[in-house]
Amino acid sequence: MKNTVAVLGAGIVGVSCALELQRRGFDVTVFDRLAPGRETSYGNAGVIARSSLMPFNHPGLWSSLPRLLKNQSASFRYNPRFVAKNLPWALKFLSNTRTAVFHETTAALDALIRLSTQEHRRLLCEAGAAHRLRTSGWLFLYRSEESFLGSQLSRDTFAKFGIATQALDARELAQLEPHLKPLFPRALWIQDSLSVDSPGQVVEAYARLFVARGGRIRQASIGGLHRQGTDAWRVTEDAGTVHEASRVVLALGPWTKEFAKKSLGLSVPMAFERGYHMHYRAAGGASLGRPVYDTGGGYVLSPMEQGLRLSTGVQLTDLEAPKNLAQLDLAEQAAREAFPIEDRLEKEPWLGSRPTLPDSRPIIGECPGHAGLWLAFGHQHIGFNTGPGSAALLASMMAGEACAFDPAPFRPSRFIG
Repeated sequence: MKNTVAVLGAGIVGVSCALELQRRGFDVTVFDRLAPGRETSYGNAGVIARSSLMPFNHPGLWSSLPRLLKNQSASFRYNPRFVAKNLPWALKFLSNTRTAVFHETTAALDALIRLSTQEHRRLLCEAGAAHRLRTSGWLFLYRSEESFLGSQLSRDTFAKFGIATQALDARELAQLEPHLKPLFPRALWIQDSLSVDSPGQVVEAYARLFVARGGRIRQASIGGLHRQGTDAWRVTEDAGTVHEASRVVLALGPWTKEFAKKSLGLSVPMAFERGYHMHYRAAGGASLGRPVYDTGGGYVLSPMEQGLRLSTGVQLTDLEAPKNLAQLDLAEQAAREAFPIEDRLEKEPWLGSRPTLPDSRPIIGECPGHAGLWLAFGHQHIGFNTGPGSAALLASMMAGEACAFDPAPFRPSRFIG
């Protein structure tokens, strides 16, 4: 019983935590209502990028805020009722655009992404999924010289952290990606970034590795979590089955907020960045060699096993809100201007919600006032990118080992306790 762990959540963060704890000798069981990698971890651009250290709430946000508040762009939409209901979160989010917070966040995320990149490489090999990995980086595309010049803060930040980039003009971009339409006078090639051709399949491969090494996965909805005495936790499935473990890892992504409140009385300041994706075939034999981010169009287009995946920007709304396809429609229109794509390959778009905390950093660590309850959630739109690094950090703390870097920027006491 001493070394038993129940991991709640089978997304990239939960599965990675399970593998890391297993590697350190813990007896681990993972619980989720669906099979591994079928929810938030499934629908993303598949990018493992050091450039993702730039939070959405950076100091330059204020200059673009008037445009974003018009609620008409493909890159950002919001439900006014949701924002009004979550006004304290919104105000904290905006307050964290301060330069000092920005510097702390970028340094923390850089360390986490560096570790995650290393861990992804190892896990992809161990799980037999290395064939899904691309090492060709990804591209930021700019529809005007002015928009490229306006990205100076990002480029300065990338340079500060030693991220390998190359600025491209239209001719150089055409040489690198010849099937893009001549719409972009400038681009930035993020060279030392990785990507995969199916994030969901990668999570499934990691889960299979966990099971092959003796781990257990229970596909069941969890109705409750309670402390049992001084050295055990009780996990109760909706069907009534009860499991006991000496420790619990809460890694339920966007569902953490409601679950933590209902089961533990914990208040988590979390909002939800909804995103949509749709797959397309390239027209006329066109192809992309890497994911591309059209900064003016507000979408990412990624080569995937299923086709070209068009991923939208951010939509702030309730977790269970009905679909609103205006953002996807705008993104598709912009993508058709940039690249030859055919009709949609699915009838319905995928949608998922990314769990975002006010400082754009996840919570990683032991819950204050709840011994044996460990937290790993709030990874906003870079969960697939940072899941394995978060797991390595958490597992080191749980095993009493030295961490790869200072975990203080991710401490739960920022918002809990």
